[in-house]
Amino acid sequence: MKVKNILVSQNAPTEFEKSPYAELKKKYSVNIDFYKFFKVDGITSREFRDAKINILEHDAVLFASRNAVDYFFNLVKELRIELPETMKYFCTTDATAFYLQKYIQFRKRKIFFNKNNTPKGFFDILLKNAECKFLLPCGADSLAHQYTDFMDEHNIAYTQAVVFKTIPANLKEEIDIDKYDLIIFFSPSGIQSLKYNFPDFEQGEIAIGALGEAAANAVKEAGLTLHIKAPTKETPSITAAMDVFLKEHATRRR
Repeated sequence: MKVKNILVSQNAPTEFEKSPYAELKKKYSVNIDFYKFFKVDGITSREFRDAKINILEHDAVLFASRNAVDYFFNLVKELRIELPETMKYFCTTDATAFYLQKYIQFRKRKIFFNKNNTPKGFFDILLKNAECKFLLPCGADSLAHQYTDFMDEHNIAYTQAVVFKTIPANLKEEIDIDKYDLIIFFSPSGIQSLKYNFPDFEQGEIAIGALGEAAANAVKEAGLTLHIKAPTKETPSITAAMDVFLKEHATRRR
């Protein structure tokens, strides 16, 4: 298996030349294309009301993505809900926690996250706050099973609240999927978009990488073979995992 052309299923970094992707491109003389596989739309306040979810019946909110943060607070604003100062916020990564500052003042007593960004570390935080009733803002196609399964197992009260939905992008006319030797995914929605746009897609010699457990599981559930996975202890980022893989499989290596 040799890798020359790589497709990353998200938008290109704002400053590509300063990103780890630029280093990989230079180091291994590979081509890297970026294309967002889906678009995200928030649900309407009417749709949220129809779900009959009372945000203020919860004393904690669990965020697993920036999309969840954005669309949750957009709904709060539309619904004219004033969140109490006592509300606690739990974030699965430090990046999501710091992004939360866009909407609320960062206070240690209100925002909880695992600095090591490991599932076990975050689950330990949930266990220490098991008395809370959690609200889980999420997407219609990504219902945070990793966290709900854990809370079900430990009898932690929660409510899932769909605050956004994903729509497959039109990839058929934009990209030649068969020209790529490696495709990187970041969510189950990316896999769904691949299947939607290319129902006859056959992996063959194409390598596949995934960031996060949800994306990795979606790859396997789609009957595809996963070659690159992050984060791990050895490779905390997807670009670090790509680097390890390219050392062996790039057509040109240092």
